[in-house]
Amino acid sequence: MTTPTTIDADIDRPSLLLVDDDEVFCGVLANAMTKRGFEVTCAHSVSHALDCTKNFAPEYAIIDLRLPGSSGLVLVEKLREVDAGTRIVMLTGYASITTAVEAIKLGAIHYLAKPVDADEIMMAFERTEGDPSAQINTHALSVGQFEWEYIQRILIENNGNISATAKKLNMHRRTLQRKLSKSPH
Repeated sequence: MTTPTTIDADIDRPSLLLVDDDEVFCGVLANAMTKRGFEVTCAHSVSHALDCTKNFAPEYAIIDLRLPGSSGLVLVEKLREVDAGTRIVMLTGYASITTAVEAIKLGAIHYLAKPVDADEIMMAFERTEGDPSAQINTHALSVGQFEWEYIQRILIENNGNISATAKKLNMHRRTLQRKLSKSPH
């Protein structure tokens, strides 16, 4: 009996595309996912990720929502066009109901709010069904959260265009950018 070489071991590893503009976070998460058996490719923008998919169609993907240039939502849609079977988990530090719904509609299997660890991502990849016992929040959204949700919905309606969104909201572009840079809480 022979032991497999490193090359043979890598052939059987599932491919994972990790896309986050925070290079430190990306490196740490890539190391953790490699230890969990994945062959990891990192990208830091939508265009970089799409360049990577010219060489392979990932079996799994972890995508940050806020990326330079285009939104991670655009990448979810593009990855599903490359391979409808790719299991995609969307990560964000700016969670909203609107972006969660859109991510799922576009083909993500799960949506996780940062901070998140590799074990939570692994559990998300393994889930194949919804959870009817999920806890229901009994408190209404705060005014700040409601505003955040509304802005996110209008932003999606305008395909991520901040100028068009600001115009529709009758708001100065810089004011909108400031609101978007803050957490919704």
